[in-house]
Amino acid sequence: MDRIDRAKTYIQRLTGYRPTVGLILGSGLGDLGHEIEEAIKIPYDEIPFFSSTTVESHAGLLVIGKLEGKVVVAMQGRFHYYEGHSMDAITFPVRVMKALGVERLLITNSSGGVNESYQAGDVMVVSDHINLTGVNPLIGPNDGRLGVRFPDLTNAYCADLRRLAHETAAAQGLRMHEGVYVGWAGPTFETPAEIRMTRIVGGDAVGMSTIPEVIVANHAGMKVLALSCVCNMAAGILPGGLTAEEVFEAAQELKGRLIGLVRAILKVM
Repeated sequence: MDRIDRAKTYIQRLTGYRPTVGLILGSGLGDLGHEIEEAIKIPYDEIPFFSSTTVESHAGLLVIGKLEGKVVVAMQGRFHYYEGHSMDAITFPVRVMKALGVERLLITNSSGGVNESYQAGDVMVVSDHINLTGVNPLIGPNDGRLGVRFPDLTNAYCADLRRLAHETAAAQGLRMHEGVYVGWAGPTFETPAEIRMTRIVGGDAVGMSTIPEVIVANHAGMKVLALSCVCNMAAGILPGGLTAEEVFEAAQELKGRLIGLVRAILKVM
């Protein structure tokens, strides 16, 4: 609590805005942070107890301001387990967002399609997840001021926000699915055998982020909406291998449509 309070106090000294909506902007979506009005941008390494991102496509900035009539706080880039961060470090910004007043959290990520009805360029609303990272951010002593010891994840992804996302996407003529996101630790892409297993256990898309933040957001009592950009089909589905450059390029191609979708959702949520 002391670390959370110190980070919160530092941020609030720099802005009078009190955000109610949080955004975690994954690969390719960082540009949305540039569209936030009257924004203050704080480098992660200036905020007490924040870590620094090592992913080249992630700016590493906390942005606070107005977007579509809402006061928002946005992470331009996130932390990943494969970077060597602890689960506590990965999810600390979510704790700080809650302390700042955030009640709804909108998360975006890049993923590989496992469901063979998907194709690169699609967007998936996450309805549920399977955690195959082997870790959980709530392991260890529980501080009852932050949440209950055994949080329920039955509705980890808010049904009302998912419905709103579908309605908004339909109004924009955007192809969108709803499915299960499976989280792996990375940084290797999954093997074809792991993708076959993922399909068998009920996964529709795979990625290396999001699940820790969602668990902590639910622990904190926040409502979550997660949008996953299907940037490629996962290993073994199509001929050839996978590269991070191809995934990032696909995310860049998708970003215009996804930024428009996120803005439209924010406008009505």
